[in-house]
Amino acid sequence: MTTSSRQQRLARPFALLLLVLGLLLAFPARQAAHDIPADVTVRAFVKPEGQRLRLLVRVPLEALSDMAFPTIGPGFLDFELARERNQFEDAAMVWMGQEVQIFENDVRLEWPEVTAIKISLPSDPSFETYETALAHVQGPLLAAGTQLPWQQAVLDVLFDYDIQSDQSDFSIQPSLERMGLQVTTVLRFLAPDTPERAFELHGAPGLVRLDPRWHQAAFRFVAMGFEHILDGIDHLLFLACLVIPFRKLRALAIIVTAFTVAHSVTLIASAYDLAPDALWFPPLVETLIAMSIVYMAFENIVGAQVQRRWAITFLFGLVHGFGFSFALRETLQFAGSHLLTSLLAFNVGVELGQLLVLVILVPSLGLLFRYLVAERVGTIILSALVAHTSWHWMTERWGVLTQYDITWAAFSQAMFTGGMRWMLLTLLLGGCAWYGYKAMQAPDPTQAPAD
Repeated sequence: MTTSSRQQRLARPFALLLLVLGLLLAFPARQAAHDIPADVTVRAFVKPEGQRLRLLVRVPLEALSDMAFPTIGPGFLDFELARERNQFEDAAMVWMGQEVQIFENDVRLEWPEVTAIKISLPSDPSFETYETALAHVQGPLLAAGTQLPWQQAVLDVLFDYDIQSDQSDFSIQPSLERMGLQVTTVLRFLAPDTPERAFELHGAPGLVRLDPRWHQAAFRFVAMGFEHILDGIDHLLFLACLVIPFRKLRALAIIVTAFTVAHSVTLIASAYDLAPDALWFPPLVETLIAMSIVYMAFENIVGAQVQRRWAITFLFGLVHGFGFSFALRETLQFAGSHLLTSLLAFNVGVELGQLLVLVILVPSLGLLFRYLVAERVGTIILSALVAHTSWHWMTERWGVLTQYDITWAAFSQAMFTGGMRWMLLTLLLGGCAWYGYKAMQAPDPTQAPAD
C-alpha cells in the first residue's frame, strides 16, 4: 500500500466526524433531552368519589427529562404546537399515568383517563387545596402569547380512575424517582367522611396504604423496627456492651428488659409530643447516646456488676428511646389512625431485632472466650475497641451540639413546659424502676439453697 493510499484511508474517519459536527451546528435541535434536575417536588391529591377516583398532580415540566417540548425564541414554551402534537397528554401518561400505580382492595386499577391538563405558571397557588386545584386545572388555559420559559413551567393533570366504591381500601405506589436526583411527593388523601390525610414521600417509598387497617399498620411498623435496630450501629454497640460481661439468661433478661421498658416509655412519650421540640434536642440526644456507649465500655473494662448495670441501662434506655423517636418522625404518617398500635408494633420489631442480635452474639462470645482468649482479657479488648469508636462519635456529635445556643432558660422552658405531663411520666418511670428493683431482689429458682 502506497503512502498516499494510507493517508486517504486515515483521513476518511476525520472527514466523517467533521461532517457530523457541521450538521449538528447547522441544524440545532429545538430542545433536546435535558439533564435530570436535582430536587423535584410533586404535589398530588387523591379523592375517591362514588365510582370514580380522581388523582390531581402538579409536576415541574423540567422533571420530564426525556420529553422535548417545542420552544419559541430564547426558550419560551410553544403551547399551541405542543397541544397540537398532544405532547402534554403523552408526557402525563408516560411519566405519571403509567408510573403511579393505584390499588383498590389490593387490586391494581386500570390505566386512567386524562380528564383535564394544562400548563401553569410556577407562582400559581391553586394546589393549596383540592377544591382550588380542581377548579384551576379545569379552568381556562394560559393565553397562547404567554412568554413562559419551559424550565419554569409546571404541568397540572387530572386523572380519573374507575373504581367499585369510594369506601374501598386504597393504596398507591408512586414510582416517580426517575424525575430527579431527589424527588419529594407531597400527597393528600381525601376519603369520604374522614379527615384529610397528608403524606410526604421521598424517592420510591413502595406501596403506601392511604387508610391502613390496624394490622396493616402494625405489620409495617414491626418491619421498620426490626430494620432500624439492625441498621443502627450505635444501638448495636450499646447492646453489645450490655452482653459482653453478662451472658447468663437471668442477668441478660433483667438488663435487656430494663432497656426495653425505658426506650419504650420515651419513644411513646415523644410520639405524643411530651419531648422538647427545640432544634438542639436531637443533637443532644445523639451525643448522649454516644456517651452511653463510652460509659458502658469503660464500665466493662473496670468491672461491671448486675445490680448497678440494670439501673444504668434503664437510664440510658430513656435516651435511646428518644433516638428511636427521631427515626419515626417521618414514618408515623403511615400509621393512619393507629398511632399507639404502630408505636407498640415498632417496639416489637426492635425487640425482635435485639433478640436476633443476642441469639448470634451470646454464643459467639462464648466460643471466643472459650477457645481464643480468656474472658477477662477478651472483655477488655472488645470494650476498648467499642470505646474507641464511640469516643470519636461523641466528640463529633459534641461539635455539632456546641453550634446551638443552648441557654438554661431555653433548656428549662423546654423541659418543664406541661409540668403535669412530665410528672405523670416521672411516676411511670419510677414504677418501672421499682419493678426492676424487685425483680433483682427475687431469688433465682435455678440456684440450689445454701447449706
